[in-house]
Amino acid sequence: MTDDTKSFGKTGKMIAGVAVLLAGAYAVYAISDSKSNIQDGEKTAVVETGGIGAAPEGITKALSTGSLRAFLVHKMRKDMPNLVFKSGHGEDLTLDKWKGRVVLLNLWATWCGPCRKEMPHLAELQEKYGGDDFEVVALSVDRKGAEASARFLVEAKSTALNLYVDKTSKVLGQVRAIGLPVTMLIDRKGKEIGRLLGPAAWNGSDAVRLIKTAIAEK
Repeated sequence: MTDDTKSFGKTGKMIAGVAVLLAGAYAVYAISDSKSNIQDGEKTAVVETGGIGAAPEGITKALSTGSLRAFLVHKMRKDMPNLVFKSGHGEDLTLDKWKGRVVLLNLWATWCGPCRKEMPHLAELQEKYGGDDFEVVALSVDRKGAEASARFLVEAKSTALNLYVDKTSKVLGQVRAIGLPVTMLIDRKGKEIGRLLGPAAWNGSDAVRLIKTAIAEK
């Protein structure tokens, strides 16, 4: 073996070692960040939300706090594509059906572990604040379809949510979702206010303030 070959071998090992360390560091960061969101959620989930009102300054980055610190508020609101999906009973629906109401659109699947953790939070948010002005539209993109998705909601004790399904998973590409769960807040005009990738405590004080602020917009 030549000196050059030995040198190349040592360099290759060093590069590989650095790559492993970087990958490990990234994995630890990603896992710890995800867990910290859930821990915040567990803490804020027990906060009494009855006295929380809309932020007087409207929706700004200041509302991206606590369990919603990763919520990205768009500088310019984006038009949402008119997504096509089905109800749990097989009825054809489009997102336009919700114009005039504030929507929290959550994309999920039965195989998504973080989805299972946050689903009861979404169900509680819907149970408390759902109505003529607001709905949590939890849209399953699971290819197993309505039956498996309905079973998931029962198992997750989240039947306060209506079942919506896109068995084709096309909506993922239409909204440029890079992972699950992903949740988008949509205003009354059908524009995306902002989004969050990953789970959050949607029944906590931070989320309630965000939702109430969106509802208060005229």
